[in-house]
Amino acid sequence: MITWGILAGLTAMVTGSTSFAIVRFLLGVAEAGFFPGLILYFTYWFPSHHHARIVSCFLIGLPVAVAVGAPISTSLLGLDGLFGLRGWQVMYIAEAIPTVVIGVLTFFLLTDRPEQAKFLTAEERNWLIAKIASERRATEAVRTFTLWQAMYNPKVLLLALNYFGIVTASLGMLIFVPQIIKSLGTYSNMTVGWLTMIPYISGAVAMVIWGRISDRMNERRWNLFIGCVFSTVGLVIAGMTMGTWWALVGMSIAAMGFYGSKGPFFAMPPMFLSGAGLAAGIAWINSIGNLGGFFGPWYVGVMKDLTGSYAGGLYGLALLGFVAAIVCAFFLHIPSHTSSVAPPVTAVAG
Repeated sequence: MITWGILAGLTAMVTGSTSFAIVRFLLGVAEAGFFPGLILYFTYWFPSHHHARIVSCFLIGLPVAVAVGAPISTSLLGLDGLFGLRGWQVMYIAEAIPTVVIGVLTFFLLTDRPEQAKFLTAEERNWLIAKIASERRATEAVRTFTLWQAMYNPKVLLLALNYFGIVTASLGMLIFVPQIIKSLGTYSNMTVGWLTMIPYISGAVAMVIWGRISDRMNERRWNLFIGCVFSTVGLVIAGMTMGTWWALVGMSIAAMGFYGSKGPFFAMPPMFLSGAGLAAGIAWINSIGNLGGFFGPWYVGVMKDLTGSYAGGLYGLALLGFVAAIVCAFFLHIPSHTSSVAPPVTAVAG
């Protein structure tokens, strides 16, 4: 978080395409360690049947940050001339400072593992340690993957392909939401900022509900599949109704699929990976998926320039969502080996 915040602030200092590309590359390096590390961290603290809702509750920060950040960023852009800076420079610096501060606080306040948790009773701590250890043994009894084995495992690569489709479709659409809304009429930047919140709020609500449903059902694959279908259908609706307010409805449905799928998705790697293999697998999936952050916006921009409308780009993104759904439906059967595991009675008793 600290390096991420510093690099985000340094974006205010870029002077051209080269310096911008360098800072963005380094920002990606910082993010590459942050996100997989957090997903792995959750597996140290929560039994498997809690994973979807926990990941969803964490990742709700994404749509909420964008929904709240849209009007805030618009306001900061209006501070042109403050401290002799342009509005966009003020925005990058102001939004980087809290990230660095929270990163420092995290280092001192976050507990590494349940063994060190003073906020748990001895009985709670012993039960949690035993439960997670028993689940890990059940997973490793089937097979243990090394760091390198995890990276070329077929299921990891299929998960990466699914994630690439969803991330490409997600970022390809979401980055252009303000411009699409702007094309619906003559609105101020602030109004566009408020309207941009709608798809993200829809995604945030869907993310929490979807994670709880997935955990309650103790099912991942078909919950992920339905998320991919939502994404595809929403993008098609947005493309078909481009130029009308129905396009915003379609984008909101798509956002529900994008964000709702994340809880079930990131609950799947711990079902067959553990330890270094899990860390490497999540990092590899995340790295491949994040390539969509380049391809999606590039593709939509190219189609907009060629056709004069965002519709063609959205149809192409819908195709990627459809491919992700096909991968999930036919190739992502990952049986759970931990759903029926209980900790030793002696450990519960402390």
